[in-house]
Amino acid sequence: MSQIGIRAAERPDYDTVLQDIADYVCDYEVDSTEAYSTARYCLMDSLACAMLAMEFPGCTRLLGPMVPGAEMVGGARVPGTAHELEPAQAAFNLGVLIRYLDFNDTWLAAEWGHPSDNLGAILAVADYVSRRNVAEGKPPLTMRDVLTAMIKAHEIQGVLALENSFNRVGLDHVLLVRVASTAVVTRMLGGNRDQVVAAVSNAWIDGGALRTYRHAPNTGSRKSWAAGDACRRAVTLALMVLRGEMGYPSALSADFWGFYDVLFKGKAFEFQRGYGSYVMENVLFKISFPAEFHAQTAVECAMSLHPEVTDRLDDIEKITIETQEAGARIIDKTGPLDNYADRDHCLQYMVAVPLIFGKLTADSYNDDVAADPRIDALRDKMEVSENESFTKDYFDPDKRGIGNALQVFFKDGSSTERVETSYPIGHRRRRGEGIPVLVEKFRKAIDAHYSSDKARAIDAACEDQNGLESAAVPDFVAKLVV
Repeated sequence: MSQIGIRAAERPDYDTVLQDIADYVCDYEVDSTEAYSTARYCLMDSLACAMLAMEFPGCTRLLGPMVPGAEMVGGARVPGTAHELEPAQAAFNLGVLIRYLDFNDTWLAAEWGHPSDNLGAILAVADYVSRRNVAEGKPPLTMRDVLTAMIKAHEIQGVLALENSFNRVGLDHVLLVRVASTAVVTRMLGGNRDQVVAAVSNAWIDGGALRTYRHAPNTGSRKSWAAGDACRRAVTLALMVLRGEMGYPSALSADFWGFYDVLFKGKAFEFQRGYGSYVMENVLFKISFPAEFHAQTAVECAMSLHPEVTDRLDDIEKITIETQEAGARIIDKTGPLDNYADRDHCLQYMVAVPLIFGKLTADSYNDDVAADPRIDALRDKMEVSENESFTKDYFDPDKRGIGNALQVFFKDGSSTERVETSYPIGHRRRRGEGIPVLVEKFRKAIDAHYSSDKARAIDAACEDQNGLESAAVPDFVAKLVV
């Protein structure tokens, strides 16, 4: 870190990192059919997560205006509800819904995160802008505009994450949601390049939330609304810049006071690739299990072993789990688990439940399930270790593996086979297998939340790529309100 001292007052050019983001958002033309197709499935998956979250009172208590009664007629509508809110609070609402169950898409690299978190800001702003445009006699945005913004937000968040680990300096990945969402919604609101770069500079100056709430002994419910909070802040910054708020050219690189020196141990960001559509094309879907993604393949392994061990739980001597370095560092957790958030970020818990019950659902983390003494009894018998080949494949840009292996040993000296899974069902390498399951997840979620007629209308609106892309945003969102 540089030492504090006299500084020249002459303002520099904007940091290249900030300019590159603005250039990408303002000028890049996405021409990847695969990216748009994947973005449609990402939209469906995110809406499924939102509707499933509606069943949890801990989530629904966070919804609506911040101040009771502060609805906004003609504002942004919150899918699955009757709320009409100013766009920043609507972004918070939808961001909370999408992220609450830890069931939406994932990106794993030096930093991890959930790029579809950005949809909270994107869809809220798209609805607000479109309804305003219609009131002024202008055309609304289309859902292709929404998909384009999703692709670009995914790309910004994911490319920044490839080589730059924010978790290793104690910062939470939602800061990348704030940066990516700020960039794309500033543009959606009509901002020019100068305004986009100014807004993004403010997003970095905000610093970052600490990861305290994601780790023992402080794991808690904030991790379920932190992304929504990032979406809300992104929309706020965009609106402020569009009203004339200034930007900060060396927000990252300023000596002593910039992001690099204050929060990133003096290191500048590194980049593996430029911005395109790579992240959306390779994003990981959480299709089968609401579980922290580093454990997804471990859960698959446990499911496969369930028939063999469910009647022999008392005979188990030990259970070995091999995982990636990131999994061992983040979710290897022993001792008492205090709450839902503790459990869905505990590798041993996420393995024990399917071994016992043959399933892992959002309800599996509730207190009544966790009270089953067999779960902690199995956790106490588990040994977690890093498999270096899993770690290597995890960082390989051509593989993006998330391997886990599981084996159960019994007191009589016998054991199960060692079961290994390298790629979860939501991986790009398993798209053919995974997409039908994703669509089923979507349909079950909307069937559970909406009337039969509305559910069929929503399904039909999402079913056809061209039809979805050409739909006006207000017409699409209208199908989602109750």
